[in-house]
Amino acid sequence: MSIEKTTEPPAPAAVTKTDAPRGGGEPRPKKEGQVLNAFSHGILVLWAVMVVLPLLWAVMTSFKDDGAIFGSPWSLPDKLHFDNWSRAWTEANMSDYFLNTVLVVGGSLIGTLVLGSMAAYVLARFDFPGNRFIYYLFVGGMSFPIMLALVPLFYVVNNMGLLNTIHGLILVYIAYSLPFTVFFLTVFFRTLPSSVAEAAFVDGASHSRTFFQIMVPMAKPGLISVGIFNFLGQWNQYMLPTVLNTDPDKRVLTQGLVQLAVSQGYKGDWSGLFAGLVMAMLPVLAAYIVFQRQVVQGLTAGALK
Repeated sequence: MSIEKTTEPPAPAAVTKTDAPRGGGEPRPKKEGQVLNAFSHGILVLWAVMVVLPLLWAVMTSFKDDGAIFGSPWSLPDKLHFDNWSRAWTEANMSDYFLNTVLVVGGSLIGTLVLGSMAAYVLARFDFPGNRFIYYLFVGGMSFPIMLALVPLFYVVNNMGLLNTIHGLILVYIAYSLPFTVFFLTVFFRTLPSSVAEAAFVDGASHSRTFFQIMVPMAKPGLISVGIFNFLGQWNQYMLPTVLNTDPDKRVLTQGLVQLAVSQGYKGDWSGLFAGLVMAMLPVLAAYIVFQRQVVQGLTAGALK
């Protein structure tokens, strides 16, 4: 007589409170994130209005006559007075100041990028005694107030025979911009892959050829970013040319704007003054609008890598 074993189905597990479905169906929205998002967007909109509105007002005012500037400063011009621009360009010598500024800033910008990129590449890629010391010297140069060096700088430039010269001002601008350029590009060159440069060395390329044909094209976003920052600083520089460039025929744009403000203020030619202001402002805006994508890529390249 055989006894068959029967298996009973397991008892269902007890349903706890944590396993039970929650009421309400959908999860609650994250109100804190939405409030923070709206607040940040509001701050950005407010900041944009504070920055853009004065620029638009200056451009609009440059096309008005003097009566409309004081009579209805916030209204649109009845017609475009292009004679304000021609008067500021010719009679106020803005053309000469603009040309001098282009020569000084163009020469100093090229010199700063070439010397700064070479120094930064060596500091970032080669280990030698004194590497960190030289790097920290450049970093320390960023924190040195330029006002403390004006008097000795004046005598040094004067003794070298470079006072009141375009090339003397170019050299001073290069020395003034090198610390930040080397600091910025040293960090950027460290983020670039070294395998491409090593492959070039294996193929027989020299250090100079590797730098100019391989590393410089790879560092283009960083060069454009630091170039924009140097362009803004050198274009708007006023203290150095005021001390080192006292020749009226070789004044740069910032000196010319101060002279224009004094002379046009006495004459009451406010429309010509605003036209000269917009002339000095447009190259900076154009440079940033054209290269804004490269500036953002250069600033974020180190974080993304």
